[in-house]
Amino acid sequence: MKTALTIAGSDSCGGAGIQADIKTMTMNGVYAMSAVTALTAQNTTGVTDIMEVTPDFLKAQLDAVITDIFPNAVKTGMVASSELIKTIAQAIKTYSLKNLVVDPVMVATSGSRLISEEAIETLKKELLPLATVITPNIPEAEVLLEKAGLSGMDSKSLKITSEFEMEEAARKIHEAFGCSVLVKGGHNVNDASDFLYGKNEKGEIVAKWFKGRRINNPNTHGTGCTLSSAIAANLAKGESLENAVEKAKEYISGALEAMLDLGKGSGPLMHNFILNK
Repeated sequence: MKTALTIAGSDSCGGAGIQADIKTMTMNGVYAMSAVTALTAQNTTGVTDIMEVTPDFLKAQLDAVITDIFPNAVKTGMVASSELIKTIAQAIKTYSLKNLVVDPVMVATSGSRLISEEAIETLKKELLPLATVITPNIPEAEVLLEKAGLSGMDSKSLKITSEFEMEEAARKIHEAFGCSVLVKGGHNVNDASDFLYGKNEKGEIVAKWFKGRRINNPNTHGTGCTLSSAIAANLAKGESLENAVEKAKEYISGALEAMLDLGKGSGPLMHNFILNK
């Protein structure tokens, strides 16, 4: 059986983070393992507390997992400090891990920054160059453009306000960091269409839209975690990057269409919708 490792924060209500990653990887046919970067006290209405693990403890988790059950793919999510990012990057290099999917969790839906400027710099220098693909949403793509020293789409603004600018952002981020980039839609640019730019397994440039269908479901807690984990699971099974993204998009659409409605805020997806068919 193929295996995948998620390195991310825990979500105590189960809709995002480690819990969503494990559910997603399992439902996409791989054996899921985890290394926790932080514990959170949260539910569908928000986060009330965070307790980050130490770099030594994260390293101990990674060593324990990788030396026993080697992962065929790795996904990273919320990693809030420079030292933790460095720990992850070192493990990837030490163990020659492949199929790395980085969900650069930097900006909350509200627009608030979730990690420090120092940590973003470390992410840029240490982790992004090792990634197979990164999956920024539009605000995160804007931050990456800024961190790449780019001045924006029209040389005046860092804002991404159209599908053309999504394409340009993906290309520029790829050129700056060397990894493939899946810029996720939404944020008033489009409904659910994502743009992939990068190199495929043959070293050829891929520039492809993955059109999503509008699903009128207000419960979207954990969609980013779910998409990146599904991509990692598909890469672990040997799918090409394009197929991995295509299948991940299909899975997340199914999880949204199931219309699970839990909690008082933006609730979780129905990760196990396949079992109810």
